Amino acid sequence: SYDGSRFYGWQKQADGLPTVQTVLESALSQIAGETIRTIVAGRTDTGVHATAQVVHFDTVVVRPEQAWVRGVNAYLPEGVAVLFAQQVAPHFHARFDAYGRRYRYLLESSPVRSPILQGKIGWTHLKLDPEKMQQAALLLEGEHDFSSFRAAECQAKSPVKTLYSAKISGTPQFLKLDLHGNAFLHHMV
Repeated sequence: SYDGSRFYGWQKQADGLPTVQTVLESALSQIAGETIRTIVAGRTDTGVHATAQVVHFDTVVVRPEQAWVRGVNAYLPEGVAVLFAQQVAPHFHARFDAYGRRYRYLLESSPVRSPILQGKIGWTHLKLDPEKMQQAALLLEGEHDFSSFRAAECQAKSPVKTLYSAKISGTPQFLKLDLHGNAFLHHMV
């Protein structure tokens, strides 16, 4: 899990900007005593947080599972934590074996933006209609070509993705948008 507000996304950057992958690989390498490279279920963009990101890495080093958790966490900066570790089958792949990914967006609708929630929640001063938003969100469910949502630098082989569900819930002041799909394009959500 991580608070993405201090990172330039998940993926390592050529210019050395701080990323989640960089700090995690550094911490894992400290515990392993060798260079560790990670594979992630899905990359996140700058400022995006994650609560259950799945990551795998290969190593011949044997450590107790708690060493991979507590030991690695001792080397991670504030705002990043390994929640658990387990050995997986040799053929497991965090990205290709993932059967779904979930995103949650929180939106506050009020006359004044909350200073406490800044960076964690979106804000609009306009009144929103959750029922109409839900009706519109349902149009996105199913298998579609999401090319119009795709960033120019997107590396996905196909713009066709399946959105299993798109749900709007909460109150008119605090809305949750929950998206569950098989995969997402760069900047799709």
